Amino acid sequence: MKRGCITGILVWIAVAVTGQTKIDISGMIEWERMELNATVTLNLASAGIKLPAGRSQAEEFINIEYVNLILPYILAIPVDSSDTIENLINRGEFSLRLPSFIADTARKIPPALSADLASLSVAYTIDLTNISSRLIRHSRAMELPRPLTPVPAAEYSGIIIIASEEMPVHGRNSAALTEPCIFPKVWDTNMNLIYNRNILDPDTREKTAPVMYVSESSVFRPTPSGLSPELAELVGTNPLRIIARGVFGARPTDPVIDREDALIILSTEANRRLLREGRVAFALNEKTLKNPLK
Repeated sequence: MKRGCITGILVWIAVAVTGQTKIDISGMIEWERMELNATVTLNLASAGIKLPAGRSQAEEFINIEYVNLILPYILAIPVDSSDTIENLINRGEFSLRLPSFIADTARKIPPALSADLASLSVAYTIDLTNISSRLIRHSRAMELPRPLTPVPAAEYSGIIIIASEEMPVHGRNSAALTEPCIFPKVWDTNMNLIYNRNILDPDTREKTAPVMYVSESSVFRPTPSGLSPELAELVGTNPLRIIARGVFGARPTDPVIDREDALIILSTEANRRLLREGRVAFALNEKTLKNPLK
């Protein structure tokens, strides 16, 4: 049994025991859906609860405890290649009161008894876009770099960065799959920063999720655009498809693209606007898009 501590709040991770009461959490962070899905299960006998009279008591117990069980996993979510939500809170860069936020926004399905009637479970969903949108705190988008020598470039409806294969990690003698985070950066092969959350227009958070992750299969569909409907809604039917050449960061979250591809984006105002509007999707390996709670 493990404990985590953040700003004076003690929380139990994975299994909580209050006296002899056993309550467990399991679940998954699903990056394609930008959701944390968790199931909290209470062992009824350990809590001294007998059915049917004690069912409402069991539901109330779970309703009180689930926030403390889910909180450590929210705190551990990577914001970018170096920071987690916990890091930002500890530095005073993110002031969201997470316990009350979780309690107010979590969606849940009706409680369900196990087949042997020994436990009661409740499933909860936390929409991560409700958190990521609150991390866009600037009032004005950062100016994008303009190339000294623009290249001729078509105008596109969106950008898809395909980073589904294991790639060299910049600055290291190793390779890795690109991992999801709330706000990935994009670099070119000259290590110029092409995209980060400060480039997003603040109004973007009212219109669309700040980041979209998809599996590679969403980019190669038997549709006129070749895209899944959800992906086409963000990037349109004529997106610029870019194959990443590497990955960068203490945590390998940031795709590295060819300088030539970066110039296609930066050489026209229409393509630069795609970055400001967040019309960028990241196609990652399916293995990385579901992270079990553990």
